[in-house]
Amino acid sequence: MKQQLQAISDEQKERWDTVSTGWKKWNEFTMNFLKPMGDAIIKALDIKSNDVVLDIASGTGEPAFSIAAIARNGEVYATDLSEEMLHIARNYADENDINNIEFKVADVSNLPFRDSFFDKVSCRMGFMFFPDMQLATNEIFRVCSDGGKVAISVWAAPENNDWSTTMTKVLSKHIEVSKPSADAPGMFRCAKPGFMKQLFENAGFKNVKEETISGKIDFGTAENYWLNRTEMSEATRKKIKDELIAECNSKLTNGRLVMNYASLIISAEK
Repeated sequence: MKQQLQAISDEQKERWDTVSTGWKKWNEFTMNFLKPMGDAIIKALDIKSNDVVLDIASGTGEPAFSIAAIARNGEVYATDLSEEMLHIARNYADENDINNIEFKVADVSNLPFRDSFFDKVSCRMGFMFFPDMQLATNEIFRVCSDGGKVAISVWAAPENNDWSTTMTKVLSKHIEVSKPSADAPGMFRCAKPGFMKQLFENAGFKNVKEETISGKIDFGTAENYWLNRTEMSEATRKKIKDELIAECNSKLTNGRLVMNYASLIISAEK
């Protein structure tokens, strides 16, 4: 089983390294898109100025940077499987003289930190891709101090996230899109209400709360949507582009493509 989990982890690392260039190009757009989820996490964590905070699956650096701006007298550790993603984050920190944040390549299933080291732990949109989510939650519990807090976000039900499912809908008309098993990494793996709450309670967390936040992401045009989804993910078959654009154009509101999103915010205490 350990070997199987490592294989999944290695595949995830390679995938994120591969798409890091696309994420860099779309970083400002994406960070604005995900900001409400990051804000909800930060609110749930109640960050103090001297907190020591772990941000897991930091990618290009958020919400670690926003947390570091609050924990000015503390320290933030931003971890990710992908060195290429963290390279983007390091460059941003250097360019903006952010000195209270440390970047570290790390696997959530085997965090390189001592027990009870962190006051707060955050993870925005990473859990869905962890090979063993219960093992990851147990590790978070281990490194979280007694009385410490954790808050994460995952994508809610697919029907509330047409920014993602529109692409899959069109793809499925042209190629067979296999549905991942419940145990396999995937966008909506954590969407079932109460699923994440149970993981955190199993690990030993208490006062576990789950809420849904939703909103809209403005892609502007169907062409922008196409570029965003293809440049930040693996290459998509060119032949479906025209149909995808047509599907998006059917959703226009006052001439603009405005799409729904929804995510779950889970917070807990140790």
